[in-house]
Amino acid sequence: MKKWILLLVLLLSCQTTSSAARTLTAPPIPKERVAIVVLEKAQSKQEIQQALQPYKDLQLRRVFQEALYGFSVEGNPESIAKLAEEYEDVINVSPVTNYQIQAEEGVKIIGGEEVRGLFDNKNQRLTGKGVTVAVIDTGVDYTHPDLKGNYNGGHDLVDNDEDPMETLTLGSATVHGTHVAGIIAANGKIKGVAPEAKIRAYRALGPGGGGTTEQVIAAIEEAMKDNVDIMNLSLGNNVNGPDLPISLALNRAVEKGIVAVAAAGNSGPSIWSVGSPGTASKSISVGASTPAMEIPYILIEGMSKKTRIEPLAGSPSWALDRSLLLADGGMGTKGDVKNVAGKIVLIERGKYTFTEKAKNAQDAGAKAVIIYNNLSGGFSGNLELPLEIPVASVTKEEGEKLKKKVGKSIRTEIAMEKDQLADFSSRGPVTDTWEVKPDIVAPGVSVNSTIPGGYLSLQGTSMAAPHVAGACALILQAHPDWTPEQIKAALMNTARPLVKESSKSDHYRTYEQGAGRIRVDAAIKTESLVTPSSIKFGKFAGETDEHKAFLQVENISKKKQHYTFDIPKQTDGLTWHFPLSFTLDPGESREVKVELSVDPSLLKGKIHDGYLNLRAGKTEIKIPYLYVLEEPNYPRVMGFDFKAADKPGNYRYEVYLPGGADEFGIALFHPDDYRFIDYLDSGENIKKGLITKELEAEHLPPSGVYLAKVFAKKAGKEDFIETMIVIEEREGP
Repeated sequence: MKKWILLLVLLLSCQTTSSAARTLTAPPIPKERVAIVVLEKAQSKQEIQQALQPYKDLQLRRVFQEALYGFSVEGNPESIAKLAEEYEDVINVSPVTNYQIQAEEGVKIIGGEEVRGLFDNKNQRLTGKGVTVAVIDTGVDYTHPDLKGNYNGGHDLVDNDEDPMETLTLGSATVHGTHVAGIIAANGKIKGVAPEAKIRAYRALGPGGGGTTEQVIAAIEEAMKDNVDIMNLSLGNNVNGPDLPISLALNRAVEKGIVAVAAAGNSGPSIWSVGSPGTASKSISVGASTPAMEIPYILIEGMSKKTRIEPLAGSPSWALDRSLLLADGGMGTKGDVKNVAGKIVLIERGKYTFTEKAKNAQDAGAKAVIIYNNLSGGFSGNLELPLEIPVASVTKEEGEKLKKKVGKSIRTEIAMEKDQLADFSSRGPVTDTWEVKPDIVAPGVSVNSTIPGGYLSLQGTSMAAPHVAGACALILQAHPDWTPEQIKAALMNTARPLVKESSKSDHYRTYEQGAGRIRVDAAIKTESLVTPSSIKFGKFAGETDEHKAFLQVENISKKKQHYTFDIPKQTDGLTWHFPLSFTLDPGESREVKVELSVDPSLLKGKIHDGYLNLRAGKTEIKIPYLYVLEEPNYPRVMGFDFKAADKPGNYRYEVYLPGGADEFGIALFHPDDYRFIDYLDSGENIKKGLITKELEAEHLPPSGVYLAKVFAKKAGKEDFIETMIVIEEREGP
């Protein structure tokens, strides 16, 4: 099969929408043929089938009764649109969306070792015993020696059977679900957060780690039927919206008494980058923090400023004992790295995997590898095989600076760093509801866990979320009568807000880290609970902008507790009103009101956030809050970039839609006569935020030069970017 590579040249003169000399007219975008229909109330399969009789070309696929009320259908897009208009009790009709996986030191960081010395009311050590956690993922290798004792069955929603084994087929094999399960409950060579919790596996993501809305909702539905206690979803997409079907399903699960934990996503550090289901209001959305890490810096001959490099997960230590010369390794092919023996090799990202590039350099005698991004910003990654030389990443900008220093001498320095927000961790807030998300963060960098056939270090919010799911299992064993809302409050009320390393005193924003990094030992021993555990004051509403929030403060200790709110630091344009100090008896609770008045003429900045501090005796409870003065007013589409992906033959693009889009597309035209050829990609009802997508080689057009129109339509307005795309035949490594 022929393989192709896409090269992108941006036309800087065509970055606006108003001055094009000719018009590129694209036909209507292709419509999705499968949709999720969400209903106000439950209907039986027979009732739905009867209601669908007038729509002869629509086929009923699944009926949902637990995760949400509704069903999925397949058929003519026009009939689906007609169904949305005519079917009674419809809340919304959503096209099926694709979801992807969001790729022992962490147990110590979150207080897991301290918990080993605590006991439940049956005088049993806190290990998660008696608690069942659903892992909705790529499946689980239940034969792994560290997991087989805790495996408690499951379902396969991809192949529709009762065997949720990971995909083991060469070329499309998965490891993700097994890795997640090990972080939660491994009990062998390595120990998970809750090593005696039961794991039920729900395979909703198939070969390669991809799945659909329908499969994930079906998995949530099965987990609810199985009466699990906790569900972990280390998966997601880049759609920042609170009302997607999966987010609604997670909210329903929480209402039914199940703790729902979801990864926030790996699209940081941009604001608005949190994705569904990490946007679900009632779930615990988890971002990623760093464990105690040796962070390498490089110093280049002739430059005074140190450059931080990001070790790839699985890389050997960067503690090099001597200065080495920097060599240009091109794209990392064997031909590119012929003359790198004894040197540090600089390689551009793209075309081939990180492991392939580094292995070629290692075989050529290199001492270390630095891979620089081919898109703006930085990246994190994983090595698929153990290597003997260290491998790290830098941003595109840093890589281009380093390229000018080829032939110069480089030495490395190591600094210890702990409890920082991972650069890749997705940020909030949530669009439309203006909620603080993620809710909390947990270790998600260089996390060692189980995979089929062994162990591997991976990173991502996918690894952070199961730390929280395991923590919830410990809390639930200690407090079996607590509700999901109380468990979430315990984690958030006792979390430690992270401070930027560069400042020592400047916290990350609340919509970046939520309440902070979890401390499960403190959560188990907390004597007070405050719900909700974060406050959304909403968006500016008018000249007299007054906002109220009601908090439930509960004394769960065996002694009286005195409560007092600290007055926040003075901010021009904001006036706070807090309740007077009060005392609660053991077991007593009280609703209190917090008021915020806003003068927009004095308040600076479009988003204001921070922490309210409630003193409960000698303990401080920090409550994150957020207020939006003005939603950013950007063009409908911006920041488009397209580069070769890491897997040979695949390519990825990024585009930012600040206001979302009713229709989005990448239309290809002949550059000479502007005739339309085909869509490279398209979609409807796209939520605001960053879109990142990888395209398979077989879905690309033939080699040649194309003019691409990247457009977004919203509320009758269309903005677009024009770029030239050159498709060339790809050579082997």
